[in-house]
Amino acid sequence: MNAPLPTPDIITNTAWQQRAGITLSVLIPFYNDDPQTLLHQLGRNLPAQCEIIFYNDGSDDPLLRKNMSTAVSGLSLPVQLINGAVNRGRSAARNALIKAARGQWVLFLDADMMPEDENFLQNWCDCIAQQNPAIVFGGFSVETIESIEPALALHQAFSQSSDCLPAQVRAVNPAKHVCTSNLLVRRDVLHDCPFDNGFSGWGWEDVEWAARASKTWSVSHIDNPARHLGLESADTLVRRFKQSAPNYARFVQQHPALAQTLPSWKAAQMIRKIPGVSVFLPVFAVIARDKVGVLPLWLRVLALKLWRSCWYAQALS
Repeated sequence: MNAPLPTPDIITNTAWQQRAGITLSVLIPFYNDDPQTLLHQLGRNLPAQCEIIFYNDGSDDPLLRKNMSTAVSGLSLPVQLINGAVNRGRSAARNALIKAARGQWVLFLDADMMPEDENFLQNWCDCIAQQNPAIVFGGFSVETIESIEPALALHQAFSQSSDCLPAQVRAVNPAKHVCTSNLLVRRDVLHDCPFDNGFSGWGWEDVEWAARASKTWSVSHIDNPARHLGLESADTLVRRFKQSAPNYARFVQQHPALAQTLPSWKAAQMIRKIPGVSVFLPVFAVIARDKVGVLPLWLRVLALKLWRSCWYAQALS
């Protein structure tokens, strides 16, 4: 029998306690990332009908916990901080945020993101007022500076080729292009269709949720992007793609029809037909990491995708 989880430490400021008539709750989970820059940026143009709630998913940095608690307590903005005692994973963190939210709509943001437009939240409020939407993804971008640190260049190139797409393109396959970063959802949708806590670690819990939700509610896309500042190193990407394989297999098992429309499934099926391809896994990892710094980015991106496909193929076997 599992022991009950420790009760989270909840910090609210006076402005949060006094704010009424909440329409939009901005929900931001974080784990060892400092979201204070995002907090202050959002606070510069926070519409009257908004609140911000953070969920610290058991960060093991005591200074971060202290600094966030101090920042929230001293703000004149309606902000709540929930300090979880243990790391529970992305789905559980978002479900806890949903439970705490007071708005009829919630907006999921990641702690390492930044709005591209100073009217970012007002744009979302306008979308709510004009469309009464169920699910809307606003899109995201990555830093495009050419002088980016070499260790982060792989993530930049991979995201630009696969993830940073305009609304018109995303809308062709709406559920496929939903990420829980810059995602607006109506509360009744989340009540009937919560995130699956069976997903642990990194990857695929957002696409799986969108696949379930899209069976009942409309999924739409707009161009109101937030920029992803937390580009990861090649080492981190290689590790995360390997670790995401069990989550991918869970997604495929639950949504086989949608999975078969995705490039990841087609690549994994192709890999499964090639005898002994797993022997090349170390080669793909070396090319993706490119410690020497001489390989073209297109080759490194291809190697990263092949690395991921090999692990996904194994997970489906």
